[in-house]
Amino acid sequence: MTTLPTLEGPVVPPANGGAPTQIVILLHGYGSNGADLIGLVPHWQAALPGAVFISPNAPEICPGAPDGYQWWGLSSMDPASRAAGARAAAPTLDAFIDAQLAKYDLKPKNLALVGFSQGTMMALQVGLQRQPQIAGILGYSGMLADESGPANARTKPPILLIHGDSDPVLPIAAFHQAGKLLLEAGFDVQGKVSPGLGHSIDLGGLQLGEQFLRGVLS
Repeated sequence: MTTLPTLEGPVVPPANGGAPTQIVILLHGYGSNGADLIGLVPHWQAALPGAVFISPNAPEICPGAPDGYQWWGLSSMDPASRAAGARAAAPTLDAFIDAQLAKYDLKPKNLALVGFSQGTMMALQVGLQRQPQIAGILGYSGMLADESGPANARTKPPILLIHGDSDPVLPIAAFHQAGKLLLEAGFDVQGKVSPGLGHSIDLGGLQLGEQFLRGVLS
């Protein structure tokens, strides 16, 4: 039996000093690391004072990116390779989520996934297949790695996707395609296009993310 990698990364405990009542897991993009997305936490702590924020490093070292990690290698971005990569990485993230729920003695309804870029692909890959249903998925600058995911979903958590219309890495067409497939599959999916924004997260996106997380985790 293959042993899955163990994920580790920064953790920010609840701002109220108590035991966690919610978990927010942040999934970074290709070539980045958990320390990057943990920087979003100060924007959301006031709205979620009982949440523990966890930002694991992806399981693989990313070639050519100092201190960078990848969920899977991007030697090819053709749809079949993308889908295969996300599927291969999914069990490791699933096991990590199981471990965090057990550690804090919380239910899936108390868990939200937040992703950026390749991390959004992972959040969508795993979040649609988890049973019982998680609280929600917030995805920035991402896409569906496996476009069959929505139609084959086991659960349908609410989703918010936010994307810059000037993104040179994952063009805005990826956002529209993901939204279309999710809507067709019956998901409660919201979308926001950020005018002039590249492959990044702006203040407006952070504010919308805060509202979404507060809503699904309340």
